[in-house]
Amino acid sequence: MTQAPASPPSSRRRHDREIIALTVPAFGALVAEPLFVMVDSAIVGHLGTPQLAGLAVAAALLTTAVSIFVFLAYATTAAVARRIGAGDPAAAIRQGMDGIWLALLLGVAVIATLLPAAPWLVDVFGASDTAAPYATTYLRISSLGIPAMLVVMAATGVLRGLQDTRTPLYVAIGGFAANGVLNAVLVYGAGLGIAGSAWGTVIAQVSMATAYLIVVVRGARKYGASLRPDVAGIRASAQAGAPLLVRTLSLRAVLMIATAIAARLGDTEIAAHQVILSLWSLMAFALDAIAIAGQAIIGRYLGADDTKGAREACRRMVQWGIVSGAVFGVLLVLARPLFVPLFTSDRAVQDTLLPALLVVALSQPIAGVVFVLDGVLMGAGDGPYLAWAMLVTLAVFAPVALLVPVFGGGLTALWWAMTLMMAVRLVTLWLRTRSGRWIVTGATR
Repeated sequence: MTQAPASPPSSRRRHDREIIALTVPAFGALVAEPLFVMVDSAIVGHLGTPQLAGLAVAAALLTTAVSIFVFLAYATTAAVARRIGAGDPAAAIRQGMDGIWLALLLGVAVIATLLPAAPWLVDVFGASDTAAPYATTYLRISSLGIPAMLVVMAATGVLRGLQDTRTPLYVAIGGFAANGVLNAVLVYGAGLGIAGSAWGTVIAQVSMATAYLIVVVRGARKYGASLRPDVAGIRASAQAGAPLLVRTLSLRAVLMIATAIAARLGDTEIAAHQVILSLWSLMAFALDAIAIAGQAIIGRYLGADDTKGAREACRRMVQWGIVSGAVFGVLLVLARPLFVPLFTSDRAVQDTLLPALLVVALSQPIAGVVFVLDGVLMGAGDGPYLAWAMLVTLAVFAPVALLVPVFGGGLTALWWAMTLMMAVRLVTLWLRTRSGRWIVTGATR
């Protein structure tokens, strides 16, 4: 990070208040999303094993299809925050609407792909003959809600850019509650089975998208911003999001490679890997909440031509990342006798995961800084560098990870490779922030 004088206590307290105000609600909203799948699993699980297996396959496909478009939230947050910092809320909302229109177009394209390809995709993912019909049914119905899911992403980015993370929290809580009630009523009350679960999720997602659009439309009317689609603006949103798409796909490739290697190590290792990956992902949600605050805060400072404020905020958030990561690492070690038995009672799996879990705990301070700097550079609109850095990371990680089974390494060795991946990310992101080249001021980058 570019050198700057230490911030005075009053400045640090101001940044702390702002980080907390944005981070806490963002964390709540992030955690609410995966709970959708958990509720669906709990309700569908009582229908039978084939139905639950079908849901697992369909949910994996849906999650993959939607998660690659997370750039809709990231790119929109940075663009809107810059406009807010420049004192132009009308242009900020107009920019956000471009992202929302792009989300709708992408959503329609995904539906057009998933509906006819659903049986083939379910087969490729290895669904059994008994589970495949349920997976196909769930996937086809749920795909109808993908435009709403993508609108939720883009609209969440708009509100984060407007420095509002509370509304996404409230909408997420409402959507989670509605999803649970609708699933129970449609699956059991209406007797629709797994189709009822899919329809419940679609209705909940459409309701969430509607709630977001109401908020955005009100803001547009307040500031006189146009709601009509603008071809040039939509194209610009797509161009800004393309590098972040590359980044996301590269990161997904890392996780897929790690899972594939764990599977080759044996059933015990893949079971232990799944437990560790679940815990790693949960901590990632918490650290990502700080990154979201970074996107919104950095974008606003740069839009306001306040380079000093951007540097101070970056420095303070890095400190937050280090401390948060260290705390999570300590908690992971201290609480392992409590949560490990909740995941598995198999002694062999427990013995396999414990050493790897210690590696994960040691790496959490690194993860804390990586997530923060990722958010800082996203807030600065530095997508092309993030794409390049993640491709470099993938190029380093892949051969190292592939050598783990070749040299007889186990799950612990694989998670050392994952730690190397995070260390490479840390180096590439730190070099960029240190150079100061990410600091580009103005309403647009």
